[in-house]
Amino acid sequence: MNILQRKPSLPVPSAVMVREEFLRATGIAPEHLEELLGLGWLQAWADGPAGHLFRDADVYRVRKLERICCDFELPVLGGTIIVDLLERIDTLERMVQRLRRFEQD
Repeated sequence: MNILQRKPSLPVPSAVMVREEFLRATGIAPEHLEELLGLGWLQAWADGPAGHLFRDADVYRVRKLERICCDFELPVLGGTIIVDLLERIDTLERMVQRLRRFEQD
């Protein structure tokens, strides 16, 4: 299955942009975008004549990836692992905060 095809189980997100807008917003080269798509780190949705759609939220993720890779001189794969781990930590911290509030009630 082409990674740019929409999977039936994944609805198109509400806040999206086309490829060209995404490239401008992130500042990455088209080849770098293709690499991230090839790794499966970014998800694009097919939208017929309008082209492929990308989530607005992924702009932040790609910018964070670029900063981490540049600051620490990491390859893209290493940077994606770090961004994924940072996102998991953030999710877990939010869960802990909710549990603490629940225990206090």
